[in-house]
Amino acid sequence: MHQHIAANDPRLSWAGVISTEVSNKWVMPWRIHHQERELYHSELALRAAMAAGVRVTFQSDTTTIEGACNMFEDRGQIDLVVDDKLVASVSLANQSSFRFGNLGFGAKNIELWLPQFGETRLIDLKIDVESEILAKPSSTAKKWITYGSSITQCKTADSPTKTWPGIVARTRGYDLWCLGFGGQCHLDPMIARVIRDSEADLISMCLGINIYGSGSLNQRTFYPGILGFVKIVREKHPTTPIVLISPIYSPRRETELNDVGFSLRHMRHEVKRAYGTLKAHGDENITSVNGLDVFGSDKAHLLPDDLHPNNEGYGIMASNLLRLLPRI
Repeated sequence: MHQHIAANDPRLSWAGVISTEVSNKWVMPWRIHHQERELYHSELALRAAMAAGVRVTFQSDTTTIEGACNMFEDRGQIDLVVDDKLVASVSLANQSSFRFGNLGFGAKNIELWLPQFGETRLIDLKIDVESEILAKPSSTAKKWITYGSSITQCKTADSPTKTWPGIVARTRGYDLWCLGFGGQCHLDPMIARVIRDSEADLISMCLGINIYGSGSLNQRTFYPGILGFVKIVREKHPTTPIVLISPIYSPRRETELNDVGFSLRHMRHEVKRAYGTLKAHGDENITSVNGLDVFGSDKAHLLPDDLHPNNEGYGIMASNLLRLLPRI
């Protein structure tokens, strides 16, 4: 026997979201303000509808958890974290439900980490019929926003807690807001506004690879684009630590010029130059990380497509960023 918990039950908290879209059947997390989706490029809005870094959290003494959601045709995993420990991962490929059992007795903090790729519409949860469910106490964890491309969204990680932002956040105890958008990290001013208007104790930005791939900014616009993006964020985060991370290693792209005359070597120089200019103009809380220190040429064998790290590669990125990101 089970009791049903609607996805919009106020005892469920949605972490890592900018907004939630609620219908009479389901709740869907968004990483932008979904009411404003038409103000974003359509491809960016599609990625923002994916639940990278999003968690459903609550407290309960249940020994089982079941859930119903939309059908996942793509590869996708949902991870269960209990009292900060990863206890199970379930595939949602070609499934519209999930189940976790043998959770033990007693009250516990529960986090359901949703798939980092593909849209998730949660319909409801089921717990033991005599169990209690409570809202998880308000988090006092430091809030970390990380912005980037597919290399931040991490589709090819084995599960949502195995993405590099997931590993870093769980290791340091941060409240993660992942703004990794596959193919869509182009310094959009609307994303700068989202970051500006959100709580944050640390902000990191992995910049360049999508801009290289599409030629969306050139040697005239990339550097001032970084300056303007950071300045928008600084309007409401005057002293929050901001970290600018340049592109990680990608063999062919290191020296091959794209359609607007950029290579990744050029882009790393421009990211560092933007950092230097911001610091010279009084920004004492900005730092720069060379992407090659995050994932260098010695790890090229962990890039199956010469661009995206595999699961092991994302673990290496996490280990290096735990060393390179400032502590808060």
